[in-house]
Amino acid sequence: MLERLSLRNDRLLAEIVPQAGGALARLDWIGGASPTALLRALPAEVQEVPLPSQLACFPLVPWSNRMAPTGFTFDGRQHVPAPNRAGEPCPIHGDGWQQAWQVVSHNSESILVRLERHDMSPFTYDAGLRYTLEGDALVVELTVRNAGTFDLPFGLGLHPWLPDPAGARLQAKATQVWLSGPDKLPSVHSLLPSHWNFSSASLLPQDGVDNVFEGWDGVARISWPARGVQLAVEADMAYFILYAPPGRDFFCFEPVDHPINAHNMSAYPGLTVLASGASLQRRVVFRGAAL
Repeated sequence: MLERLSLRNDRLLAEIVPQAGGALARLDWIGGASPTALLRALPAEVQEVPLPSQLACFPLVPWSNRMAPTGFTFDGRQHVPAPNRAGEPCPIHGDGWQQAWQVVSHNSESILVRLERHDMSPFTYDAGLRYTLEGDALVVELTVRNAGTFDLPFGLGLHPWLPDPAGARLQAKATQVWLSGPDKLPSVHSLLPSHWNFSSASLLPQDGVDNVFEGWDGVARISWPARGVQLAVEADMAYFILYAPPGRDFFCFEPVDHPINAHNMSAYPGLTVLASGASLQRRVVFRGAAL
């Protein structure tokens, strides 16, 4: 039986499913006449551990998105994480999203869950994930500690799934985008094409997008005029991944602290090298509002 733990105040309702990656199962605006989804909700009838693609938001730890199948080299060591999703040759999203997390504390407005991955290689780590309601905002704090014996570059992020892409308007300033090759790994660093410039509130591209944007100022707004709600995203990170496949009923706006396959880029952009015992924390705020 799937455990759903609730956080609730007079504006927001959140549900966390510790068994499924410590993830969010829903985030609803309840400050209006009726509940309205800010993140796509896991259906109430799902009683077993769901697929990650059914969740409202899951953590990305100890890195985000795809890494080259050949792994990476750091401090003279070659590291090759194993592929971890069927049909995908690249190891993807770290592995925290695929684990059961343990509840440390829980009350009506806050929950802390933890994960120990001491049997993993090369990333041996502890992680913590705290969700806290603060008025109209859900504050998410994701922490990772290097529990291994040697230095490694770590990265963090969140993977929210949002509803109604056709009705959504996105505002998120960025300066450049990475274009991908057939392997879905970045191949060309480019200025923003006009149809991918979201400096002002814009519709999502109908022909789809699945790319990492950089130079983000850490603030985004997603509004649904017909649904009467808005979601602001505030993060201490300089990259986001926008995934909006054509013809689907969802899209993803993912705050991340590094580009895709950053472990194989010069100077490991956005990643943080953690010595044994050192920690990294990132903070994302989801702020709801009525329109």
